[in-house]
Amino acid sequence: MTDYYEILGVERDATPEQIKKAYRRLARELHPDVAGAEGEEKFKDVARAYEVLSNRDKREQYDMGVDPSAPGGGAGAGFGQGFGFQDIFETFFGGGQASGPVPRARRGQDALVRMDIDLTEATFGGKRELQVDTAVVCGTCGGNGCRPGTDVRTCEVCHGQGNVQRVARSFLGQVMTTAPCAACQGFGTVIPEPCAECSGEGRVRSRRSLTVNVPAGVDTGTRIKLSSQGEVGPGGGPAGDLYVEIREKAHDTFVRRGDDLHCTLPVPVTAAALGTVLELSTLDGQQEIDLRPGTQPGEVVTLKGLGVGHLHANGRGDLNVHIDVQVPTSLDEEQTELLRKLAELRDEERPDPRLAAAHPGVFSRLRDKFAGR
Repeated sequence: MTDYYEILGVERDATPEQIKKAYRRLARELHPDVAGAEGEEKFKDVARAYEVLSNRDKREQYDMGVDPSAPGGGAGAGFGQGFGFQDIFETFFGGGQASGPVPRARRGQDALVRMDIDLTEATFGGKRELQVDTAVVCGTCGGNGCRPGTDVRTCEVCHGQGNVQRVARSFLGQVMTTAPCAACQGFGTVIPEPCAECSGEGRVRSRRSLTVNVPAGVDTGTRIKLSSQGEVGPGGGPAGDLYVEIREKAHDTFVRRGDDLHCTLPVPVTAAALGTVLELSTLDGQQEIDLRPGTQPGEVVTLKGLGVGHLHANGRGDLNVHIDVQVPTSLDEEQTELLRKLAELRDEERPDPRLAAAHPGVFSRLRDKFAGR
């Protein structure tokens, strides 16, 4: 039997889409108007192969060793029953029959704007006023694109059908094809007197104010969808959606990591050694921090539930306070004498040097990450 798969250049397990794609490519290459008389026979072979392989029943027969296009083989040779004439039309004339006039009113495009917020807004959420420039319905014509007092008129070329028929010559002879009407661009109507405000578009650009509900927990890159607040479509069609992309500004004190916040609290060495209660200014106001005696540099005090709110969920992250013990760099005589007595009492006048592996704190690693190190 003739190898139809080889003729189309596809594998035996090729999908119907792959077979159709291969046929269209070869049909264009081998069409007599392109390849001349020498390509006519090859074109017939390609058409016969596609006739068989594009039909599920015929392909099953062929795969079992029966050529349904052969004389007496079932459907007969040549352009038999089931041959895809519509595929030929799509290949050479760019589509089948048009379904009718195209509506002038079409849905508008989605729009994207960016909005900067601070950490407080990201933590608690809130409302923001946003100025946007988008297409809105023309107030002069109401969206129909016509000068006030006038209306659209039926196209005299296509008589409102939106498409016209023409006769084209092909290898099949004369073929009737359908194409969009050039006079009305397929709308079926024309605007004899366009609106001076929108030039017949039915929409104009305008700046307007919107209220955006910012949910708690948003972060840089979060997009808030405002349905039907985007661009109004041509002909006054329905508006698309507006997406507000969030950009969170850096805070002077707090560093955000997910829904947790991090900050550094400088503490005098005496306070770290003796322990104390300190007040810290947070996004929730003043909060007390209880430092135990002997607090070490790099320790973290966690204040539960004082971080950023969870997006679309209850609760908040934590506030992690990283302790930075401050060693004094200048001492007067009395302070120096007191420290010497302390060192003598603790037998630390000449401490033994003992090396230990370096373990940077969490905040140090976080800081290096943000610095790109």
